[in-house]
Amino acid sequence: MKLFTVSLATVLCAVALTSCNNGNTGAATSDKSTSDIVIETIMSRRSVRQYQPVAVGRDTMNTILECGINAPNGQNRQSWEIRVVDSPEFINGLTELYVEANPKVAGDSTFRNMFRNAPTVVFIAHDPSYDMSQIDCGLLGENMILSAWSMGIGSCCLGGPVRFMKSPEAAEYLKRLEFSDGYELLYCIGFGYPAETPAAKDRDTSKIRFID
Repeated sequence: MKLFTVSLATVLCAVALTSCNNGNTGAATSDKSTSDIVIETIMSRRSVRQYQPVAVGRDTMNTILECGINAPNGQNRQSWEIRVVDSPEFINGLTELYVEANPKVAGDSTFRNMFRNAPTVVFIAHDPSYDMSQIDCGLLGENMILSAWSMGIGSCCLGGPVRFMKSPEAAEYLKRLEFSDGYELLYCIGFGYPAETPAAKDRDTSKIRFID
């Protein structure tokens, strides 16, 4: 796994092909070396499910979150809300409830917590009253994933934990996220320093077609 360490300016201005807006109207990838870094970051990224047992520093997470909220979004509605959890008490307590409801996961020797073992979790909620909100939240998450990878931080998008958090068993933990009225938890992303080097999986290029 090839990881990249770049400056804050590079991350904010270039990662995710101009999605992190630095206030300029020109393309952020006009410099070839920066463009190469962005493309290599995208092509080398892998979903990570085993992490070192240390949370991502909050200063680093703030950079990742800044890239996230600079994603393109419809009419600049910014129709998302974000909550970051790096508390072992929260993650382990919720995981205990998850294991009680799904005891078979305890038989997995690699299982550490319900967020694919990530020590830092970002929860993303959307505004269901806006029909493009889920797309906006997806763009937000991709910016965070790519900027994280550029700094040597792995991630994994997760839907299963969200389904559990919407169950009666986990209601207390969902409430603790304190999303505004009307917002609904959509998905979450686990972040952490990788403890594995996953291989790339094939992509089906036949699904791409140019129309004349």
